[in-house]
Amino acid sequence: MIEGPYFVLTVVGAVACGLVAGVFIGFSAFVMRGLAALPPAQGVAAMQAINVAALRPAFMAVFMGATGLSAVLAVVTFVLWPDEGTVELLLGCALYLFGCFGVTVAANVPRNEALAKVDPASEDGAAYWRSYVAEWTAWNHVRTAAATAAAFSFILGLT
Repeated sequence: MIEGPYFVLTVVGAVACGLVAGVFIGFSAFVMRGLAALPPAQGVAAMQAINVAALRPAFMAVFMGATGLSAVLAVVTFVLWPDEGTVELLLGCALYLFGCFGVTVAANVPRNEALAKVDPASEDGAAYWRSYVAEWTAWNHVRTAAATAAAFSFILGLT
């Protein structure tokens, strides 16, 4: 049975992954659909503003906190190698680190950076916006599933 600080780290990791999954599901379920329904110039401008606001401490603390906790839990799990929950904890760490954080860095952030350079009122902006919404949202679905599965895996590791 996982106990003490290791238990606390795992619970906090599960909660953090769940919070991140909640933010991402909101984007997949309705935010991106709402932005896509706007005229392209308005959608681009709104998403540019969202991308700036997302870098504030409230979200970044949870997002990066879950990343750090996943890394720490992976190391602690390898060092302690508990009798129970090892596979679930390592799976949760991998899901978050690669499926959520890794996808964010490799897929979503580059698209956000490209969108930041687009003039919302231009024809190029409108053309990029159409592909951006589809691609960004598809990768966001991956992040959502990975963060959700990571939280679930951490919980299974505790049972």
